[in-house]
Formats: sequence, structure tokens, C-alpha cells
Amino acid sequence: MVIAIDGPSGVGKGTVARAVAAALGYRHVDTGVMYRAVAWKAGREQVPLGDEAAIADVAERTDVEASGTALRVDGEDVSAAIRTPEIDRAAALVARLPRVRAVLVAKQRRLGSAGRVVMEGRDIGTVVFPDAAVKIYLDAAPEERARRRSLDPAHAGSHDLATVRTELDARDRSDRTRSVAPLAMAPDAHLIDTTGLTVVEVVDRVMAIVRGTL
Repeated sequence: MVIAIDGPSGVGKGTVARAVAAALGYRHVDTGVMYRAVAWKAGREQVPLGDEAAIADVAERTDVEASGTALRVDGEDVSAAIRTPEIDRAAALVARLPRVRAVLVAKQRRLGSAGRVVMEGRDIGTVVFPDAAVKIYLDAAPEERARRRSLDPAHAGSHDLATVRTELDARDRSDRTRSVAPLAMAPDAHLIDTTGLTVVEVVDRVMAIVRGTL
């Protein structure tokens, strides 16, 4: 089956999705890193983020290989380079471009076409795989999300709580107001508020939903 896990930044999608995939023996696909990879490569090639056709071409040419928390773009390890506030902002801009989304959604569908995959992102249950067998939407209080992100060693940059909260608010506005595939919970998704929960508790709740579907 395809398991879709959506939600905003800082709710623990990556950690939970990897754990669920490991428990099931499924493949884990983080679609967010694909937008980050395109933004990073566009920056390296000095392609203006407002040039939709050029960015779509970058997306077509970008080979993304993820393994655990490591990410390689065209064979180069960019695991740390894509986890910065600058790439956060650039990825949000890239994600608003319809032609770029079309390219990456097609790639994501190919990755999940064989099933047995846990795919995380912001539009998996609504756009990429609207017929996914299991749809999970993770959320958390804004203060909790900011706290988690500020403590996350995988994200470089400022760890000042107020700054991180401002950055997350800006990303939320961008994701929820874009014209194509805005961040939204699918009507048939299971909502899990992760505020105050441990990773193990969240994974247990997701696994209970999965088992009820098998």
C-alpha cells in the first residue's frame, strides 16, 4: 500500500515516516527534499527562482538520491547544504511554481507506483496519491513546532526560538496560500496532533491506523 504522511514543518514527519517505513519494511520517500534539492541546484547554477521555465528544467535534470537522512544531488552529498534557512525560503518559492510541481509530482508518482512506500510531504494525500490506502496528517502547536525545529541539529542557521517561529510562520503562509497543491488535510486523512507526544507515541498511533487498514 501507499501510506501518505502530510503536515507542516516541525511536526516530525521525517522521523515518524522513517520509523513507520522501517517497521513495515517499506521504502521511505521524503518529497520535501526534492524541492530543496531543486532550490539548491538552481542557486548553484544562478538560475533566478522566478524563472518558472528555467526552474522546471532544473527539476527535470536533477537526480535526487536519499538514504536515511543523507541526500545526494547528482551524486554530491548536500545533506547539510539543503537544511538552512536560505534553502527553506528558496524551496518555498520553488514549491509555488506550477510547472516545477508538475515535474516533481510525476517523479514522486513513479517512485510510489509499485506501492510498499511511506511518502511524506505537504500534498501527498491530496495531490500525489489521493487514493493512498492510509492518509495521515500530522500537526502540532506552533510553539511546539518552533521548539522542535530550534533543537533539530539537522537544520543549520538560527536556533533562536522567536526567529525560528517567524520562519515557520512564513513557510506556513507560503504553503497554504500557493495556487497549486496548497498545504491542506485531505478529507479522509487521520489527524494526529503531536503536541506533547513522543516519537514512539506518534509512531504507535500511525501503526495502529495502518494495522486497521491491512
